[in-house]
Amino acid sequence: MDSGPAGFAGAAFALFGGGLLLWAGVCARTGQPVAVGYGRVAGAVTAVLAGAGFLALGCLLLGAF
Repeated sequence: MDSGPAGFAGAAFALFGGGLLLWAGVCARTGQPVAVGYGRVAGAVTAVLAGAGFLALGCLLLGAF
């Protein structure tokens, strides 16, 4: 009964995490700051950690682990 909402939430988390990782990678590769007001390294590390966390949570909710 709960597989529908869990699947939707898992897909949303996985898409957001993947998008965040892609965006942080493109910003880091081009030398642009990832977050306004932070250093390039600190912003990139924070975005990558958050993106990996969201992607892992999405995979967990989808049952991929």
